[in-house]
Amino acid sequence: MISVEDVKRRHELDARSRGYRLNPDPDFLALLLEGLRVNEERYGYPSCPCRFSSGVFEVDRDIICPCDYRDPDVQEFGTCYCCLYLDEASFERGAADPIPERRPPEMQMRGLLAAGGEASQESPSEESSVETGRTLRYCRVCGYVVFREEPPYVCPICRAKREMFAEIDMGLGVRST
Repeated sequence: MISVEDVKRRHELDARSRGYRLNPDPDFLALLLEGLRVNEERYGYPSCPCRFSSGVFEVDRDIICPCDYRDPDVQEFGTCYCCLYLDEASFERGAADPIPERRPPEMQMRGLLAAGGEASQESPSEESSVETGRTLRYCRVCGYVVFREEPPYVCPICRAKREMFAEIDMGLGVRST
């Protein structure tokens, strides 16, 4: 059984290694950590407690905390989507404002469908097929997945260089970048 303290310790270490801080509100932080603990026990991985998890690792890979969207969110808004991780300025203010969801609608829909949710199987709407300029990539060393304009300079999991990232073609093929 995983304890909330173990979850907190793991995320504090990760936050420190990236120059981030955990949310300063103890009650809110406790809710987030408990959600991560529950999801890790339920699914076998700590999926984001603020997003819908399908229970299918491959589908939820991008929302396993720390999620693929954390770094660009903290860089742009000062906090990640669920407000677990904050930059120093947001931490000093003692609060974080809600930010928009960065996870693409098609990824959200994939998660819903994988979980057997009620969703239309019709072709995607115009809104969900808009070009974002971002590409889904994975680290060929450890499997870490990102959805960004460019691959990270260094993989946050295994520290492999950006050359080790390959583009994921949703047609089930893989192209090197």
